[in-house]
Amino acid sequence: MGHECIDASKEFKFSDDVKSGVTKIVLVRHGETTWNAAGRIQGQMESDLNEIGQKQAVAIADRLGKEERPVAVYSSDLKRAKDTALMIAETCFCPEVIEVPDLKERHVGSLQGLYWTEGAEKEPEAYSAFFSSQNDLEIPGGGESFDQLCERSMNALEQIAKKHKGERVIVVTHGGVLRAIYLMISKASSAGKLLNASVNVVHYSEENWIIDSWSDVSHLSSVGFLQRGFDGDAKP
Repeated sequence: MGHECIDASKEFKFSDDVKSGVTKIVLVRHGETTWNAAGRIQGQMESDLNEIGQKQAVAIADRLGKEERPVAVYSSDLKRAKDTALMIAETCFCPEVIEVPDLKERHVGSLQGLYWTEGAEKEPEAYSAFFSSQNDLEIPGGGESFDQLCERSMNALEQIAKKHKGERVIVVTHGGVLRAIYLMISKASSAGKLLNASVNVVHYSEENWIIDSWSDVSHLSSVGFLQRGFDGDAKP
């Protein structure tokens, strides 16, 4: 993909966490898509990375390629995440991207494919359910509740963490999943904005999760990103 060849033995840094038994997971939101830019609700529908999203994928891959070398790259099975993950895997000398369906975006029922600006008018029940504080409320049209999203997301992440004790891995996923993970670990009331191609680092050890850093987009300074990001806590 046009990346400069890197001498892995010189450029990569290996973490001391291997000795301590801490799993370091770098969570990445996929690059910007055509629907992100247009303000359309993706959910589990497919939307390709746009030109900016492709540049973001290159930028985040270049950044991660200079950090501690991951032993594996995982991804949601949706194309926008996989395409971002493939770029990262190549730069980090990982031979494959391991797809995990439970890391896919939340199914948001009849909101999928609509523009955010028309959701309240065209699908008021689904729109209300999406922003509801009732976490066990499923979104009409086959959508998931927030509790269902949290359960599958955290279970998938914990399985990865336990498999890679003392190692560093990269996981490429989605705004809704990142929001669920943040709220489950931090117990905060809001996750704020989840930005495309952001770096979010969590540590796992002895059944405990810790957020090390969140929503880092310093590597996108020359590429740019949508300031509005994904915000599941505030209506657009």
